[in-house]
Amino acid sequence: MGFRELIDSWRHIIRLATKPTREEYMTSLKISLLGLTLVGAIAFVVRLIFLTFLFPQLYGG
Repeated sequence: MGFRELIDSWRHIIRLATKPTREEYMTSLKISLLGLTLVGAIAFVVRLIFLTFLFPQLYGG
């Protein structure tokens, strides 16, 4: 793929792109927040397990 073809494909993508509706935006926001919450919860549980079983003396165990 040459440089000219690359620029043409970018132009085509930009022409097709549209602003999301409020419903699409809210759905994307909800999915993103759900993913962020899940990752945070998993990290919290892993840290809790790690500190509870591997280093109990650090936290009064």
